[in-house]
Amino acid sequence: MSSTLTLTLNTTPPQAESLAALQRLFSEACNALAPVVKDTKCWNRVALHHLTYKGLRERFPQLGSQMVCNAIYSVSRSARIVYQHPQSPWNVAREPAKALPLLNFLPTAPVYFDRHTLSLKAGQLSLFTLDGRIRFQLNLSAADELLFEQSKLREIVLNRSGDRFVLQFQFVEADDLPELGSAEWTELPEYLLVFPEAPGSNAAGASSLNESVLV
Repeated sequence: MSSTLTLTLNTTPPQAESLAALQRLFSEACNALAPVVKDTKCWNRVALHHLTYKGLRERFPQLGSQMVCNAIYSVSRSARIVYQHPQSPWNVAREPAKALPLLNFLPTAPVYFDRHTLSLKAGQLSLFTLDGRIRFQLNLSAADELLFEQSKLREIVLNRSGDRFVLQFQFVEADDLPELGSAEWTELPEYLLVFPEAPGSNAAGASSLNESVLV
């Protein structure tokens, strides 16, 4: 059984801008990966990491090593749902020889965090941004603290809702880890677009990224 804890961050204007800047660059990194996935038909997280990590680090040095890994995870996660979900209109198994459509992440796409880019201790939350760590004091209930103690943290996702930023902590029981894409198919989230053919600018980006990986 899964549980979700949602926390709205009480940001100052500078903090909100730092998070927005991170969100924009994170989506740019995802869009640099998407043409590689389309061209290679590779979206396995580990394989995609080996194929693209070096090029992404060179192209997006501000993101740092771990946030680049999180961008790879984000693309792998979305690709598995779009290309593999049995109910997806773009399920690759139905037409394996057909070229894949291109995924496009809007600047509002969520940012994935992990224990290297986010920490929570004694009610103080610390988040990675392009401008350094920013911190928030949280008032967690006893039930919230119990979730962190007794459940396995599966994902940490930062979303923007209007002018507010919201963190979602997704927990699962330690012996109950569902496969991505196992949930019922729904419409694509508003931050993700699917193009039957790659725009010229994105195709060029794929070439440059692959070149930097192969050097």
